[in-house]
Amino acid sequence: MQCKVPSIIYTYNIDQSIFKRNNSRLMDEILKQQQELLGLDCSKYSAEFANSNDKDDQVLNCQSAVKVLSPEDGKADIVRAAQDFCQLVAQQQKKSTDLDVDMLDSLLSSNGFPDPDLVLKFGPVNSTLGFLPWHIRLTEIVSLPSHLNISYEDFFSALRQYAACEQRLGK
Repeated sequence: MQCKVPSIIYTYNIDQSIFKRNNSRLMDEILKQQQELLGLDCSKYSAEFANSNDKDDQVLNCQSAVKVLSPEDGKADIVRAAQDFCQLVAQQQKKSTDLDVDMLDSLLSSNGFPDPDLVLKFGPVNSTLGFLPWHIRLTEIVSLPSHLNISYEDFFSALRQYAACEQRLGK
């Protein structure tokens, strides 16, 4: 789905490793589709594979980005964040009770892109299976019946539902 809402900077695609195994074919198809759909505007959008060191898999300095993530992405970040926090506690720089949303956020920030604020989930199953828990801990999940032939009204309604949300953080 193409999204031209100016404030949407990152679009994520949760992958079960099918795309990542064929990343060069996926990149070719994305570039082809961008050129067909966007014409001269195609340079404003990019696709990147998270945790990829291959420069062919990354386009920098863009206004928007599509991130392809798999369940393996970020596991090392969780381990590192836990180790860093435990080390701060051991050095008496932090107390174990100091761990809150902001602290966890700073410890888990990685890959140079933010966690998603909104996930559009397609289909009848209400499950977070396949989503990365360390990326969606503060994410609003909006369900839509199908990804096929999604209408502008359905998409806009999902954005409106997200806009009406408030994070209470246990309050």
